[in-house]
Amino acid sequence: MAKYLLLKHYRGAPAAVNDVPMDKWTPEEISAHVQYMRDFAARLEETGEFVDAQALAPEGTFVRHDGEGRPPVTDGPFAETKDLIAGWMVIDVDTYERAVELAGELSAAPGAGGDPIHEWLEVRPFLTEPPTITE
Repeated sequence: MAKYLLLKHYRGAPAAVNDVPMDKWTPEEISAHVQYMRDFAARLEETGEFVDAQALAPEGTFVRHDGEGRPPVTDGPFAETKDLIAGWMVIDVDTYERAVELAGELSAAPGAGGDPIHEWLEVRPFLTEPPTITE
């Protein structure tokens, strides 16, 4: 089995077919979307393919070390992850093809009007060992 990250983006990915931002959805549309995600995860729990899933709050801060005895530096001149990443799901599946199949299903979560979003999800494998450095 191999682990894959299914990454949901706020922006930065190609536009979804149903591209209405979530802050424009009705409470019922949000509830239907969240229920679809929960049902999807429950189904994968039954097959042993679910590892974890989280939605992210829009707030967040980049932090980096700025030298001994100095406070950390926050934020910077770059696209902020909090503006790009909406959430993720980690799955543990037998093949890359299965990961793509599940991402396709997850992409069909309902959005505005109850219609499938058909959003683009990024599928990324976990490293199984450190990269080899050749000299």
